[in-house]
Amino acid sequence: MSRTTPPRPLDVTALFPRLAPLARTATRLHPRAGSPSRHDSSVGGPLLWPADEPWPHCDDPHTWEQVTAAFSLEEERQDRGIPSPGASEQPDGPGADEAGDGEWPLDDLADADQPWPGGPIAMLPVAQLYARDVPLLRPPGQTEADLLQVLWCPFDHPAHPRTALFWRSAASVTDVLGTPPEPPAVEYPGYLPQPCLLSPEEVTEYPHYMELGKELREELTDWNRWRTAEGAVDDSYAAAPEDFYKTTLSVSPGWKAGGWTRWGLTDPTPRNCSACGTAMDPLLTIATTEWNRGTRNWAPEGDGARDPLPPGVPPANYTRIDLARGYDLQLHVCPVSPDHPHLELIQ
Repeated sequence: MSRTTPPRPLDVTALFPRLAPLARTATRLHPRAGSPSRHDSSVGGPLLWPADEPWPHCDDPHTWEQVTAAFSLEEERQDRGIPSPGASEQPDGPGADEAGDGEWPLDDLADADQPWPGGPIAMLPVAQLYARDVPLLRPPGQTEADLLQVLWCPFDHPAHPRTALFWRSAASVTDVLGTPPEPPAVEYPGYLPQPCLLSPEEVTEYPHYMELGKELREELTDWNRWRTAEGAVDDSYAAAPEDFYKTTLSVSPGWKAGGWTRWGLTDPTPRNCSACGTAMDPLLTIATTEWNRGTRNWAPEGDGARDPLPPGVPPANYTRIDLARGYDLQLHVCPVSPDHPHLELIQ
């Protein structure tokens, strides 16, 4: 089902021409609960993963306190009615009961301040995006890559899950891994994505107000210029018209690829590659909600009526992800090389 963002109430570049060269295209993903296959673009769905490539595990330390307070992955799936992928197909033999592939080895509890000695933890699929659905997804120097796969460790490192990115050519995957290893637990239920299909939609974005130059910010605070928009902006914004720009005309909320960085938790900070110093580009926003009270005007038309959520789930929390109590995790990448480390930003 296609979903369409309502048209913006005005062409902001007609009022502020200096914004025009700053326009960027973002692809809103509009994830909704479904049953994706490994051949679909998805959130929380199965990945097109080569059988001969090791499944990613998190090698960073995990504390006993994290592990013993974790939520069962299987129980969380049962509570939501999510089928367990290949639960009856877990392999036997060496390694089958190791951490990340079986039960937690909790026979001998250690001090909570000590690193957990159970070994690496298998990562969970977060998103899979095919370039046919998001054409702007092309890693630098890898023109043959047409598939982005994002996974994370479902434990805080230190305040949100640690992510891993993989680019590949879908056509090169001829022998697919049938049943990947999984962690039997997640630190919080909100770290288990609900399997969702996507309805990609391209929109135009402009920089967040705090990323604009001083003169352009001053222009956006001039109520007299906004009044020339013939009623498109109501008088409630007269005292702070820049708020209308922030919530309605600049950066779209929710899951998206590309576009501009969304700010709010902090002021803008430099996002430079740790390997080469180049300014990094927004790649993917992993959002807690599709929209909230302040950005409801971005909700796809008719969305509330046709996409009900279970009782107790926050409005527009379609993926059931909850990051940092309602914020988003924005991934940035270096435009020079896909081999350079990516950046994780909570906002």
